[in-house]
Amino acid sequence: MSEGVKVGTGKGSELIAFNIGSQEFCVGTTSVREIRGWTPATALPHAPTFVLGVVNLRGVVLPIVDLAVRLGFPPTQPTARHAIIVVEYGRQVAGLLVDGVSDIFTAGEDQIQPTPDVAAETAKLFLRGVIAMDGRLIGVIDIANLLPSPELVAAA
Repeated sequence: MSEGVKVGTGKGSELIAFNIGSQEFCVGTTSVREIRGWTPATALPHAPTFVLGVVNLRGVVLPIVDLAVRLGFPPTQPTARHAIIVVEYGRQVAGLLVDGVSDIFTAGEDQIQPTPDVAAETAKLFLRGVIAMDGRLIGVIDIANLLPSPELVAAA
């Protein structure tokens, strides 16, 4: 399985937690370039349902992924309260539309429990595991499998 969270020298990884509806998820800060407010996206014809469109981010065309749809939840109706987490994996950059950023915390690799076997295969594809912390269950997103392929966005 590919790494979405980089683990340091025994201290753990810094993670950014965010909400999608009542669910909480996180990504490693090493994948995050910035967090910005919601900006309406320009729709792309024939784009996958989870790609809301693109925005111009300082001269870079950035695809915006409705993370709720990508994870199998109902589509987001974006408002000014929503956030876009700009993530990078390899040479790929995309914006993830989330309901809001909730926390920054550190977790060790030993705190990440495997995605339960009862989870759908798509959940296992997008989640590296789950962290139980402070009475919360936080899904650890696998950025590598989450982002749309560059060919998919370019062909749209």
